[in-house]
Amino acid sequence: MSGGLDPELQYHLQLRPGDVGRYVLLPGDPGRCAPIAEYFDDAVHVATNREYTTYTGTLDGEKVSVVSTGIGCPSSAIAVEELIKLGADTFIRVGTSGAIQPTTPSGTLAIVTAAIRDEGTSSHYLPMEFPAIADPQVVDALSEAARRTGAPAERGVTQSKDSFYGEVEPERMPMPGMLAERWQAWVAGGAICSEMEAATIFCISAIHRVRAGGIMHVHNDATGGDRDPQRVQLLSTAVESLRVLIAQDRAGVSWP
Repeated sequence: MSGGLDPELQYHLQLRPGDVGRYVLLPGDPGRCAPIAEYFDDAVHVATNREYTTYTGTLDGEKVSVVSTGIGCPSSAIAVEELIKLGADTFIRVGTSGAIQPTTPSGTLAIVTAAIRDEGTSSHYLPMEFPAIADPQVVDALSEAARRTGAPAERGVTQSKDSFYGEVEPERMPMPGMLAERWQAWVAGGAICSEMEAATIFCISAIHRVRAGGIMHVHNDATGGDRDPQRVQLLSTAVESLRVLIAQDRAGVSWP
């Protein structure tokens, strides 16, 4: 069968049961999937459809995958929903973010503990009063991975938004004052980075009782570049966190 006629085929990801592992890294950019897969053993390209590219391999003998989500919460929600149907239960968002605190050095890795739900998708799942919180075991695994790789890292809250240009060019928007005021609230509250996917991933994971976390490369300069050394630190730390979780799961370790 093909397309939507195959009950086992996930329509958007074009994946079937067995195509992915329970541990999944979630970059936004499809072009980041191959570089992440290079860290896996025996990685193979499984599928590409629209913004969704999937590679699957192994780490320490455990099946793991990387699946791109595209930009933003709506497409991320589709990816996570379909991956859960395929048996995945551990998700780590891997991406790039803008610094919220002006003193945060570019190249810092933000280990996300929770997300400001400044987006619309998660409101279709849970009331806005419900917090979008990362799984504590995943947060600790990311922290341990950063210690092992030597990457500069900071734990904290992210802002998940719907409008990229509303953040970076608020002065040309119809409501610049409102945008500036809200941004200052995030600064005052101590949020550390701004991206476009984590809140919905966390909310969907909470509903389905699966684990999710996030690690973001933070840029705090005009170039905003994804420089090679910083990208290596981001990707290697994300992969190392899977090794931590795999070892803990095999040992029956849970948080706390």
